[in-house]
Amino acid sequence: MSRPAKIIIDLAAIKANCRLAQSIAPHSKTVAVIKADAYGHGAVEVAKAVESQVDMFTVSCLEEAMILRQNDLKKPILLLEGCFDKTELKVAMDNQCELVVHSSAQLEQLLSVTLEIPVKVWLKIDTGMHRLGILPQQVESIYAELMASPNVKSIVLMTHFAHADDTDGAHTALQISRFKNCIQPILTNTSQQVELSMANSAALLSWDQTRVDWNRPGIMLYGLSPFTGPMDSAKQLIPAMNFESQVIALREILTGESVGYGCTWTALRPSVIATIAVGYGDGYPRTAKSGTPVLINQQRAPLAGRVSMDLISVDVTDLANVQIGDKALLWGKELSANEVASWADTIGYELVTRMPRRVARHFTS
Repeated sequence: MSRPAKIIIDLAAIKANCRLAQSIAPHSKTVAVIKADAYGHGAVEVAKAVESQVDMFTVSCLEEAMILRQNDLKKPILLLEGCFDKTELKVAMDNQCELVVHSSAQLEQLLSVTLEIPVKVWLKIDTGMHRLGILPQQVESIYAELMASPNVKSIVLMTHFAHADDTDGAHTALQISRFKNCIQPILTNTSQQVELSMANSAALLSWDQTRVDWNRPGIMLYGLSPFTGPMDSAKQLIPAMNFESQVIALREILTGESVGYGCTWTALRPSVIATIAVGYGDGYPRTAKSGTPVLINQQRAPLAGRVSMDLISVDVTDLANVQIGDKALLWGKELSANEVASWADTIGYELVTRMPRRVARHFTS
């Protein structure tokens, strides 16, 4: 019998979330973000599930793109970090990849080679994220250089938002304004259609001004809300990952007895402690505090003490009929990864993307 810690990925939920993303902006094209192994959900399986629904995929780097190509996925793939050297450029072109260009160095690299097939470029503009992207005052000149190059087939102008999850914040409005202002001369002076891309998941769900030619839904595909609080537009999202294990031991302890490394949790009453076969070696966050909810037989129980590499302890004193072998849900449809993340001083994105190989992954459709 295998170790009980496992992940169950609901591909039907991912397809439903994808349909929701498309319904919000039905006249836009969809770039499915499947970087970091589809946020821990399995890039190949997710890509195959949504390939007929989306217009293209995007990943961080060429290595991630090649995994898709090696598994017979045919849709165009956008490399969000572009290429890191000239050798990668040829491999990217041979494998129908499109490139983000986010710096003068990448521009020079692209213009200095001879490509047999011209590439579609996504020119990234830094409007306030201050991570990657050319400056707004560089846009016109770099756009002109790219358009003049035989290596370039077409250009999408794009930006990325730093705080689109703040629906009342001024920063996203400022970024939208900067983007529109810096691209306006290009839109005015060209007779060709210029494609645009702004919206990530948070922007797609809450900023209608950002729903342009290409949208880039990421975390919402996997059923997690990008918002810290409740948001009506995110209520229809269906979490696609269930992280489960089992109770493997039960013990009664007396008032004053402690549990786990460091003796950080002490029983204030006679208590029943369930030991569950999961720990930080399985991707459960070591930073999760005592009180973090775990669902056992559809009942909430609080984490008791520190997370170990392979095990956690849960106070089940107030739960009825807990037995060895009972299922424990760490996060999933009935217990949001975002809620668990809040107890661990992190975000749901991190929890789902860092699942290690030793946790068995199962797919349902």
